[in-house]
Amino acid sequence: MPLTQDQIAEIEAARATSRTTLRAVSEGMEAHLYKAHEVLDHGFVRVIDYMGDDSAIVQAARVSYGAGTKHVSNDEGLIRYLMRHWHSTPFEMCELKLHVKLPVFVARQWIRHRTANVNEYSARYSILDREFYIPAPEQLAAQSTVNNQGRGEVLTGEEAARVLELLKSDAGRAYDHYEAMLSQEGQQGLARELARMNLPANIYTQWYWKVDLHNLFHFLRLRADAHAQYEIRVYADAICKVVADWVPLAYAAFEDYRMGGATLSSKALECVRRMLKGEEVTQETSGMSKGEWREFMGVIG
Repeated sequence: MPLTQDQIAEIEAARATSRTTLRAVSEGMEAHLYKAHEVLDHGFVRVIDYMGDDSAIVQAARVSYGAGTKHVSNDEGLIRYLMRHWHSTPFEMCELKLHVKLPVFVARQWIRHRTANVNEYSARYSILDREFYIPAPEQLAAQSTVNNQGRGEVLTGEEAARVLELLKSDAGRAYDHYEAMLSQEGQQGLARELARMNLPANIYTQWYWKVDLHNLFHFLRLRADAHAQYEIRVYADAICKVVADWVPLAYAAFEDYRMGGATLSSKALECVRRMLKGEEVTQETSGMSKGEWREFMGVIG
């Protein structure tokens, strides 16, 4: 399980302690504060702290000192305008700090987003727990034949069982050797910073990750997308639910313009104009490559 009973008790104790504050408070986010949202087999996402709410975005855009305008609809319209026209700094006024437990291979993909502050659990100073990500059977898939970064058909039967057994046995054996190198009986043992190099990429690590809302939206646009790798997408999906409660107006605009919208190239836009005029357009007459055309057709259905 992602959390022990002691950890659950610690979280409940933190949530039971309330403090008076003069700063902006998001009631939606308060419901998530400190709670752990379980992800994968041993992972979780939990909110440690946050700053700002929808009104903070509005205040920054207007450089005002009040709680936005008198009408929520005006604030919503402004936020949608800012999102629609790709403004960034007003959204940077809101920040989120998360505690995330995730497999190392997911962390290495996640860290590619270099616009956050990160502090990771150090295996130089501490010993990693014996916890590994083992995919559910429905997530065991063959390599895609059309996408070098994606998955194809789900493995079944003996092949699926063979792969699962390899994943479990390899991870267990690597950790056994890790423990043996750290504390060989009668010997000093290998330094932790060296012993860790034998561990597999599916072992779990943890970090604190702090990011502003503008860069968080960029992360979510890429990682909550249907084309993202499943193991990082489920973390992004969990964060989406938190953000939707934290800044509902901003998240609705993000969902509309970024997640549900699409950007067309000048060639693609010209093809749309030609199609609206009744002209039959093909990949050969579009001026687009096969890959561009396939993506374009996916957008317009």
